[in-house]
Amino acid sequence: MAENSVLIDRAHAGEKEAREVLTTQNLGLVHHIVKRFLGRGYEAEDLFQIGVIGLLKAIDKFDTSYDVKFSTYAVPLITGEIKRFIRDDGMVKVSRNLKENGMRVKYARERLNGKLGREPTLEEVAQEAALDVEEVVLAMEANIQVESIYKSVYQSDGNEIFMVDQLADKRSSAQEEVLNHLVIRQLIEGLGEQEQKLITLRYYQDKTQTEVARVLGISQVQVSRMEKKILLGMRQMITGERLT
Repeated sequence: MAENSVLIDRAHAGEKEAREVLTTQNLGLVHHIVKRFLGRGYEAEDLFQIGVIGLLKAIDKFDTSYDVKFSTYAVPLITGEIKRFIRDDGMVKVSRNLKENGMRVKYARERLNGKLGREPTLEEVAQEAALDVEEVVLAMEANIQVESIYKSVYQSDGNEIFMVDQLADKRSSAQEEVLNHLVIRQLIEGLGEQEQKLITLRYYQDKTQTEVARVLGISQVQVSRMEKKILLGMRQMITGERLT
């Protein structure tokens, strides 16, 4: 930790050699994370290069005043960079011809719905779109798959979670749980005694703020303010954001 802190300070001061040493020392971490995303149609080397970008961001954003290991801080940034790449590039790559057929099928179905007043058959859609039935089926399946994996399933504070993220997470949920536990544990260990007690009571013993206030001998308002400050601080350490 001390050695990393010195290198990070030197890297932040513009020393390229220190940045390169830090990057080299943590390439194993990138390789480890990349393994969780293999088998999804992407070359390991491509994912590795994306992961390195996340590592470099972690180096640039890490604050040595954080009471957390650099590797613990870097994990969510590297993982997030790879997830964004997969989401943006698309887990399902649809050919241009299939996309065009998908649009023709969509408009054909809409026209026939209006004319017939019911859902048209495959044969009717194929005739309207001037395609074979097999081409219609392929186009419809491709469109359904693409739309479903990019369906927004959660949105908060301007951040969206897509179905593709959940599909990716299912394959490595156990590893994610372990990593998340390590991150949270590191962050909690960096808190003061009273702050640790507050988080333990609130999130591990499900106490209300009023109950926590009685245990700590402070007011409920003070508990609320302290809790908010702690959570914002944790978020800052994980994302590298600056509090305003």
